[in-house]
Amino acid sequence: MTAAAPDARRRWLALVVLCLGELMIVLDTTIVNVALPSIRTDLGFSETALVWVVNAYMLTFGGFLLLGGRLGDLYGHRRLFLAGLVLFTAASLACGVAASQAVLVAARAVQGLGGAVVSAVALSLIMNLFTEPGERARAMGVYGFVCAGGGSVGVLLGGMLTSQLSWHWVFLVNLPIGLAVYAFGAALLPASRAAAADARLDVAGAVTVTLSLMLAVYAVVGGNEAGWTSPRTLALLGAAAALMLLFLAIESRVAHPLVPLALFRLRNVAVSNVTGVLWSAGMFAWFFLSALYMQLVLGYTPMQVGLGFLPANIIMAALSLGVSAKLVMRFGVRRPLAAGLALAVAGLALFAHAPAGGSFMLDVLPGMLLLGVGAGIAFNPMLLAAMSDVAPSDAGLASGVVNTSFMLGGALGLAVLASLASARTAALGAAGADPVQALNGGYQWAFLVGAVFTAVAALLSGMLLRTRLQPGAQALAAH
Repeated sequence: MTAAAPDARRRWLALVVLCLGELMIVLDTTIVNVALPSIRTDLGFSETALVWVVNAYMLTFGGFLLLGGRLGDLYGHRRLFLAGLVLFTAASLACGVAASQAVLVAARAVQGLGGAVVSAVALSLIMNLFTEPGERARAMGVYGFVCAGGGSVGVLLGGMLTSQLSWHWVFLVNLPIGLAVYAFGAALLPASRAAAADARLDVAGAVTVTLSLMLAVYAVVGGNEAGWTSPRTLALLGAAAALMLLFLAIESRVAHPLVPLALFRLRNVAVSNVTGVLWSAGMFAWFFLSALYMQLVLGYTPMQVGLGFLPANIIMAALSLGVSAKLVMRFGVRRPLAAGLALAVAGLALFAHAPAGGSFMLDVLPGMLLLGVGAGIAFNPMLLAAMSDVAPSDAGLASGVVNTSFMLGGALGLAVLASLASARTAALGAAGADPVQALNGGYQWAFLVGAVFTAVAALLSGMLLRTRLQPGAQALAAH
């Protein structure tokens, strides 16, 4: 018993290191939102171009999440985790010292690539470190809490750093964390040999799907300025569609595909991925646009914006840790997911009616609380639904696929809703509306469309998901 104690202690210390690495990645998805108005003013971003500060990160993160996991299988999870940390930390430094739009957006894209590798490999390392079911469940609970709670830390820290120092520090804060995680990770994480060294890397699949999605978002972001039926927009969308078709053709023929297409023949996998795309479109738009609403319409400071997000994120983290799992055990995945999404719809609908002269208690907090409760209840059922139909050996792949859908749905949805908000603001301004009223009208329109996306997600999950978790996926195995 005493001989095993050091190993157990080392495993849990390694989990702390992995959670700190993941916390740094999660922080970066929310900490930037509070600083966006300051970044826009300092570097001269337009309303639609500002979306790329978020989208450049999300697109490379989502696009390379599956490839990052595959690289870990081929070359060793510990090696890839440390390499991803180096890449992410170096890119954070580049973001922190950026003096132009191009440098900041490019560095954010590199950040996303490093973050994808760290996130994909961290889960694999946890699964390898904790093989006993009880320990693994506790370890995954801690990891899930960090993922959910990181958002609340990010918005508060972003507000503090932007208010007290400058927006540059929302990126520079990653440097000491990254260096510490690297040092402890090199000492504590076990070296692993490649589990699939004889397999080939599906580079063509990763490149085509990532380029396809990047072109699609670029077309949407520039649609208002160039015109939705302009040759440029149509050409970009056509190229994106052609690359996506090429990706599907590659995946159907390659020996070791990045995404086995047979996975999507499983009902819960397919429904949960579509649900994730639609829900993340509304959720990412809420994070992005509500921060702008509070600062540019209500006149809040960055610190006040960070505190404004805090109740929703604390509730989200707390429910993800315990209540959500108990609801799934009692009711299955379908009803908690649909109910959580319905609460999120109500929260977005409240934001869609928030006036230009609104107050926090009446016009911000109620929507925040509904979105926090809804997301806290729905997140775990969505992940469980995505993995419930697959065999245990494919659970990591299914988790990676739904996480990728969530990130890319958020990127595409944010691009669409930010463009709609900008178009609505311009139309109201041309009609003679006050600038603040016009800006608020654009945000209201985007929140409303986000509520519609989330409502469709709620309906799909409530009608099509299987309630009971299935033990395996014979269709995938047969393929």
